[in-house]
Amino acid sequence: MQAVKNSVAAALSRAVAERFGTDAVTSEEIAAMLEYPPDAAMGDLAFPCFKLSKSLRAAPPAIAARLAEGFSDPYIAETSVAGGYLNFRLAAGAFVSHVVSDIERQGERYGSPGTGEGKTVVLDYSSPNVAKPFHIGHLGTTVIGHSLKLLFAFAGYRCVGINYLGDWGTQFGKMIVAFRRWGSVDIDRATVDDLVALYVKFHEEAERDPSLNDAARAEFTRLEHGDPEDTALWKKFIEISLKEYKVTYDQLGIEFDSYAGESFYSDKMPAAIEEMRRAGLLEIDDGASVVRLDDYGMPPCLILKRDGSSLYPARDIAAALYRKKTYGFDKCVYVTSAGQSLHFKQWFKVLELMGYPWAKDELVHVPYGTVSINGEKLATRTGNVILLRDLFRMAIEKVRAIIEEKTPDLPDKDKVAEEVGVGAVVFHYLSNNRTRDINFDLETALSFDGNTGPYAQYSYARCCSILEKADASGVPDYAAAGAAELELSRALSRFGETVSAALTDYEPSYITRYILDLCTAFNRFYHDCPILSADAPTKAMRLALVRSVKTVLGTALHLICLKTPNKI
Repeated sequence: MQAVKNSVAAALSRAVAERFGTDAVTSEEIAAMLEYPPDAAMGDLAFPCFKLSKSLRAAPPAIAARLAEGFSDPYIAETSVAGGYLNFRLAAGAFVSHVVSDIERQGERYGSPGTGEGKTVVLDYSSPNVAKPFHIGHLGTTVIGHSLKLLFAFAGYRCVGINYLGDWGTQFGKMIVAFRRWGSVDIDRATVDDLVALYVKFHEEAERDPSLNDAARAEFTRLEHGDPEDTALWKKFIEISLKEYKVTYDQLGIEFDSYAGESFYSDKMPAAIEEMRRAGLLEIDDGASVVRLDDYGMPPCLILKRDGSSLYPARDIAAALYRKKTYGFDKCVYVTSAGQSLHFKQWFKVLELMGYPWAKDELVHVPYGTVSINGEKLATRTGNVILLRDLFRMAIEKVRAIIEEKTPDLPDKDKVAEEVGVGAVVFHYLSNNRTRDINFDLETALSFDGNTGPYAQYSYARCCSILEKADASGVPDYAAAGAAELELSRALSRFGETVSAALTDYEPSYITRYILDLCTAFNRFYHDCPILSADAPTKAMRLALVRSVKTVLGTALHLICLKTPNKI
């Protein structure tokens, strides 16, 4: 659509020069002013003439009327004036031909803004706490983060995905105490479920015996000092956890470039803390070391506890310095819960005050809303979670049952059931604006009716089925394009704008909503327009549109972590 906007804007710019005798407004400026009318009956594009009223010294309706006189552009069939707006209706044949040609020429790169060429973005996402299972609370950071990685890669960025594992802290002292006191399974045969049971057991016992918390702190201190037995046990906890996490990542098609967790930066924090001291930022407050941020409307940023042990900001600052030096990023994106927004604002500011101006523009926190179950906060220690593996299993089983009922001869039934079942859960989550809090309802998440992931994947499979049956020969007759073809082409043409908006706002849900709009337009086209039975030139034109939908829909599904089965 941008090429069409540019063409219309160039024609308008010439008209302004001819009719008003001024070049006060450029075609680029006009292109940025063009809008989509709120009602399709008004047209396909609109130019709000009131934006030129001051520079042209004329009323908007008068400007619109004069610009409409003799207006000509190859993509425009009709021009009309509505008050201060100049409305344009697209020429179906020219526009459909333009969109299809663009998609055929660019293929899977169609819609890429190309803004990331030569740039690097680091994305910190997923990052579960070791020795705990994946539950739906981890779904947000994982699929939002990976979708953003795919979007940045699509825009041409070199992407570095980092899984900043929660593999350090007093909780590991708790796990070590619990395993030695109540562990009934050999560590080499233990699962994440065994580790969670011990974690829950520790907190139950600590309610009755608070001294267990002292024992846990003592064990973590030994771990920090490299105790060989504690270190070996800690490494096993990580190994057990990663083995399970990678099953989920494989289902989602996710790979990371680094699993360097909190522990990786333990030997890098002292240098960062010393930098803060040399910069005169650290102050002692009730025995703790803090950086005052009163001048920036924030409470103090806690760096060290009274006992000298580090806190999260110190680790995050050390990690950011390491990543900047190692990857030379142009942007470093952190995808975490909105509840951590103050934390990120604080340490971003501390890093800036340390003399790193890039911290202001290159560090980005992408918050997302919380997930609750029946209005209750998720909590591993109380067992109030829905495990992601169980959710995926239920979704896959439901799809498998539908396949057995409707298409029992479908090839690769298990593979398709997994792709569609997992896709249903991911699509359901990414349908929401990322900042919205979600009260998770299992029945809704597993519903395949209406605007769902399975509907989108089925639309893709329908494209594949049509093309498989078709004779691809023939020269397309774009002059035969009508309202349905034009509507579908309009939907296709907006993909690039949607991708750019999703990147600007770090919002994968824009892609999800775009997918639904494209599927709606395609299925209406499929219903209204005979394809395989049409005359040869019309058939060739409509098949070209189907191929275009397959290309764009396939790319869009990939950008939100969904697979594209050819048959469902």
